[in-house]
Amino acid sequence: MMRSFYADLGEPFEEVRAERALRALLADPSYGAAWVFREDGRAIGYLVVTHGYSLEFGGRDAFVDEVYVVPEMRGRGLGARALVLAEEHCRHQRIAALRLEVHHENRRALALYERNGFEAHDRYLMTKWL
Repeated sequence: MMRSFYADLGEPFEEVRAERALRALLADPSYGAAWVFREDGRAIGYLVVTHGYSLEFGGRDAFVDEVYVVPEMRGRGLGARALVLAEEHCRHQRIAALRLEVHHENRRALALYERNGFEAHDRYLMTKWL
């Protein structure tokens, strides 16, 4: 499913790097958590939440790093349920803020996130690879 997620984004999928990062996340709960959603034993989506810390947001924060639902299951509320799960996880971990990244042209995802209480900020998320 990760390969499909990256393909949907138009991003290259580096399997070795992704597998190494996922193994590290699963081995150390301080990094965050991951869930796979199933229906009738078949994987239909997944969610990854990573943990961080932010003075601006008042302490521990978290990031919805990846949320994916297979195309044939979209529009059935699974994305909203994934966000509720992420929020419950964060509240249990005493995390102050849950953040995410969404492409500005992905109107469907933007609407989902706004319906679930996320607010846009007039900022750019920038990256420098180290």
